[in-house]
Amino acid sequence: MNDLISVILPCRNEEKTVGDCIKRIKQVFSENDINGEIIVSDSSSDSSAEIAMELGAKVIRHGKEGYGYAYQEGFKYSKGNIIIIGDADGTYDFSEIPELLSKSKNQDIVIGSRLKGSIRKGAMPWLHRYIGNPLLSLFLRLLFGSKVSDTQSGFRLIKRDTWKKLNLQTTGMEFASEMIIRATKQGLRIAEVPISYYPRKKGSESKLRSFRDAWKHLRFMLLYSHAFLFMIPGLLLFFGGALLSMFFELNMLITLASVLLLVLGYQLLLLGVFAKTYASVHLKQRSRMVDWINDHLSLEKGILLGVAVMALSGVLMLMFDLFLLSMILMILGIQTLFAAFFLSIIGIEER
Repeated sequence: MNDLISVILPCRNEEKTVGDCIKRIKQVFSENDINGEIIVSDSSSDSSAEIAMELGAKVIRHGKEGYGYAYQEGFKYSKGNIIIIGDADGTYDFSEIPELLSKSKNQDIVIGSRLKGSIRKGAMPWLHRYIGNPLLSLFLRLLFGSKVSDTQSGFRLIKRDTWKKLNLQTTGMEFASEMIIRATKQGLRIAEVPISYYPRKKGSESKLRSFRDAWKHLRFMLLYSHAFLFMIPGLLLFFGGALLSMFFELNMLITLASVLLLVLGYQLLLLGVFAKTYASVHLKQRSRMVDWINDHLSLEKGILLGVAVMALSGVLMLMFDLFLLSMILMILGIQTLFAAFFLSIIGIEER
């Protein structure tokens, strides 16, 4: 194979397994005529780095913990046009590297799916296999339209040009989700191949913390999905409050609930607009909604809209004695006016 293949292994105290992983990868290179390099991105306090160097791997010693950070450091020092990543704990079978390479010609990312392949007895806790991984993969599919079955798999192939396009930022376990989310949003091609997953060697400690790491993935998904975090709840609350306000004369409780829902819903909608604007301007994530706002609205128009709503509130109060509706419009008008200033501050008018 003509392309240089870089295999990156994140490593933190894996002296029991890193040597076997490197030997297996070198065997795969030899048997398949692959021009490859092995990079160990190390933050170990044991002899992992020394073992890796003795076996001819390029060791990057950065001393900082974090799954994503280890890969970011490894990527910087790799030279291959095609990059394969996989844990150094012996759970992945690197003899399956050719399976990933077989899909690389027409794909930007290839992921080894444990859920479509073979999970050996004792390799994955029941909670992870039947609840954690499937749920996280389901959330990612629902929120971003990804079709990946095993979004948490650590055995992957990514092309160097693709890695540069993605501009990955996270340093923890959520790195795995970020790669798929950004690739999906950019319309890149992602394929899966079935792989085998093995138990860790006895005495080799897992770095996973089930609930903490699951929350990191879910938190990142929510922060990256402005529609589900802000816009949809905001719309539901706003229109729910509007519906309740039609019956405000029934009792005071319904009146209070309608006002709270309307105001809270509108606030969430504004937060969604703020989030999308920030992502568009500062993170370079294109948004049709933000493009439309840039083309049709400005700070001055936003101020005028807020003032107009407040003026309408005064008219309804003075001329029609509609106290409740007047108060709601006054609050929404004030929110709109200050939202226009805030949008301008975070860069909505930058071209």
